[in-house]
Amino acid sequence: MSAEISTIAFDADDTLWENEQFFRMTQERFAELLADYTPADHLAERLLAAERRNLGSYGFGIKGFVLSMIETAIEVTDHAVPAKVIKELIEAGQDMLSHPIHLLDGVEQTVRALAADHELIMVTKGDLLDQERKLAQSGLGDLFDAVEIVSAKTPPVYADIFGRHGVTPERAIMVGNSMKSDVLPPIEAGAWGVYIPHTITWEIEHAEAPEGHPRFKQLDRLADLPDFVGSISR
Repeated sequence: MSAEISTIAFDADDTLWENEQFFRMTQERFAELLADYTPADHLAERLLAAERRNLGSYGFGIKGFVLSMIETAIEVTDHAVPAKVIKELIEAGQDMLSHPIHLLDGVEQTVRALAADHELIMVTKGDLLDQERKLAQSGLGDLFDAVEIVSAKTPPVYADIFGRHGVTPERAIMVGNSMKSDVLPPIEAGAWGVYIPHTITWEIEHAEAPEGHPRFKQLDRLADLPDFVGSISR
């Protein structure tokens, strides 16, 4: 059997609370604002390309998304986009940054149940201030022993996090909705990767599941996690 699980790491956005749906809503607003200046064809593709291109400079999060929308608006209109549209894009980003937190079903009960017997770590990408705001508003902050806000989720990053918290990877689980960021890297680092799908996932976070890997598990919902943790601990 597996070693007893002592540490459970959680992704935040779209694992604990809703996130991507607000990006999609803003992207729809982006298309509406540009409707009078450029055809809608391929606009989403152009924006996604800008986001990919800018990740190395802006990182993950709302601020980088807004800058990518502005850049795309300038490009697709051949520098003709009005200042009023740019202003509305900035305001749309500000609305996202102040949007209330909506916990996903079963999150609070599940996190509370696991916090009783396990060290809990939040491991999330994104803007520092925004992620801290969301955690504070979620009401979950007191349940986590540590919060790690990182620029990327790679095997070395996970190995460093587990090492600094004094846990060997085989005794740790990472839980999240991104196969690319929350499952594959921790597995490569020696931990468990638990995938819990969300209805909407950012295209950049898609990856193939490591079917058949002994440390991979897909669950239908977060509420199933405590039973799974118990089943793999001795």
